[in-house]
This record gives sequence, structure tokens and C-alpha cells, in this order.
Amino acid sequence: MLIEFLSGFSPVVQALLATLFTWFVTALGAGVVFFFKNVDRRILDSMLGFAAGVMIAASFWSLLAPAIEISESLGVPGWIPAVIGFLVGGIFLRLIDLVLPHLHPALANSEPEGIKTKWQRSVLLVLAVTLHNFPEGLAVGVAFGAAAVQGSSASIAGAVALALGIGLQNFPEGAAVSIPLKREGLSAKKSFMYGQLSGAVEPIAGVLGAAAVYYMQPILPYALSFAAGAMIFVVGEELIPEANSEGNSHLATTGLMLGFAVMMLLDVALG
Repeated sequence: MLIEFLSGFSPVVQALLATLFTWFVTALGAGVVFFFKNVDRRILDSMLGFAAGVMIAASFWSLLAPAIEISESLGVPGWIPAVIGFLVGGIFLRLIDLVLPHLHPALANSEPEGIKTKWQRSVLLVLAVTLHNFPEGLAVGVAFGAAAVQGSSASIAGAVALALGIGLQNFPEGAAVSIPLKREGLSAKKSFMYGQLSGAVEPIAGVLGAAAVYYMQPILPYALSFAAGAMIFVVGEELIPEANSEGNSHLATTGLMLGFAVMMLLDVALG
């Protein structure tokens, strides 16, 4: 029913609707701040591990594997766009990481990263999560653009699975922003507003990704691989280190395994 509904729209609109959903789940996670003053660190680390697992699985099943398949159907060795796009995606995120001022929620007592600034810590906390929400939105948008190019309902199902997976792991991300903001002294309302705002970049990235691959089809396998590289960079740079920073590595690893399994299930079953 959902796939049939989405099939009636252009890929750009499909991507917009899907990323509005992922933004909404981010807001749900941020809403935790109205009910809890703090979240048990073990629970947070498990959820961060889960988010990492979802993103790793999505990077292969929803992005790299289709990129290789599409490349080979075009007569191009599958590894070329996959490797190039993947590495460029990671390099792109690294460059933004070096420039954009941000402060990771789990490392709120450390020094901010990026260029020096006098921005408030609350803004820097939001920017950290916004930084890795961009490739998530881009991945969803590129997936819907690819589905339109391939003209397959199965491809749309795969894009829907990716959006569901990204949405699932956005819940702990929303909480990971709003809770530290409340500890910084902000009211629950302001903490929620900042927390959900970190997901606002996803619809923007989703629309850009869908439009790019739909109207410039030759870049499709590179765009899919680019999104995968950007997401893996986020996993290695932020999610896994943060999930293990308080000594809860076993819980974080269990969360990662579950997240990978859930995303693999969604992608294979629906896609």
C-alpha cells in the first residue's frame, strides 16, 4: 500500500516525504527530554551502537551493492564507481568535519572540533548531529532517485526500507542531542527544539540527492557510493567511538549487531 502510494509521485517528492518521516522520528527522540532528565549511559551507548549497525548495513545493502550492479549493467567495472564514490564521500565528510565547528554530545566536556568559534555550546552540540544527518538524508534521496531511474517497484521498496532504517536510528540521535542540551541548562522546550532541528537537514539533503541522480543519471553509481562512504565515515568517526567512550563496549557491540540485522532484514525483505 505504501509503495503504491509513493509510486504516484516523482522521486524528488518521494525523497521529501521519506526524509520528512526521518526528521519526524528525530523529533520523537528529542521529545524524550520532556519525560526524562537523563538517559542511562548504557541505554544510550546501546542505541548508538544500534544506529551504527543500521548505517553499516544500509551502506552496503542499499547503496554499494546497487551501485556495483548498476555500473556493471552499464558496462563499467563495478568496483570503479564504488571505490571512487565511497572514498570521495568519506573525504568530503572529513573536510566538513575539519571546518564546521561542532561538539559531539557524548563528549560534551571536551574541546569543540572544527575552526575556532565563540558560538554557544548548545549550537555546537546541534551542529555535530546535523553533520552526520546530512549523509543519511542524502542516502535516502539517492535511493529514491535510483529507483526512478531503474523503474522498478522493488527498487522503491528498497528505498522505503532504507528510510525506515534511517528513521529507526534517528530516534536515539534525537535523544542524544536534547538530553545533553538540558544538562547544559536549557529548558526542556528549547532542548527539544534544538534536538529536532538537527534532523531538519535530512529533507534538504534528500531532495538534493534525488534530483541530482534523476536529472544526471550517469552519476548514479557514484552518488550511491558517495552516500555510503559518507555514512561509514560517520560510523567510524562518531558513533562507534562515542558508544565505547564510557566502557560499555559489549552493549554497544550488541546494539551494532542488532542494528545491522534489522537493517539487513528490512532491505532484503522489502527490497
